[in-house]
Amino acid sequence: MSNDLYAATKSAPADRRSGGPFDISEVSDVSPYIDFGALRVAAREDMQMRLEVEEATQRLIAVSLDWQGSTLQLQAFAAPRTDGVWHEVRGQMKDSILAQGGEVEERVGSLGPELLAKIPLLDEHGNKSGFRLARFIGVDGPKWFLRGVVGGAALTDARAGADIDDLFRSVIVVRGDVPMPPKDLLTLTLPGGTVAPPRSI
Repeated sequence: MSNDLYAATKSAPADRRSGGPFDISEVSDVSPYIDFGALRVAAREDMQMRLEVEEATQRLIAVSLDWQGSTLQLQAFAAPRTDGVWHEVRGQMKDSILAQGGEVEERVGSLGPELLAKIPLLDEHGNKSGFRLARFIGVDGPKWFLRGVVGGAALTDARAGADIDDLFRSVIVVRGDVPMPPKDLLTLTLPGGTVAPPRSI
């Protein structure tokens, strides 16, 4: 599958409007969701949520969910109205991981094109000390792009993988009306409910 063929089109499940991930305009009832600003996440039993902070700027950059032995990191970005960005972003991520000495498999999953990657882990001296497995998923919506990074049980257990896909598809994106350059991170905020304290990365 050539990225060139897909460079100017959105990447999303055919039933995205009815099956998610959703734009806030497509959802009538958002009461059971936890509000993180650009992202709204449905609370699930035994699910832990935490916010990740960019140490240099102290801005919130991701929502991470730990559920049933799996992890899902969520980030939402601005995108053009007509074109998607996942095909371009996926190619850039693949090049970056390969440049680090990692391995990447491109495949088509339940949400469309995705990456399965072995990312090198480095010790304090900068030497490789093993690999971390991760699955990168993405969906282009109306003027936004939602990316997920999946880890843990969902990588090897089909049922856990399906549960994480369902969790990803339940997310609501709140793009807002402020003009933003494509691929700029949408603003995340602390919710009013109980959530783990932000973690610097």
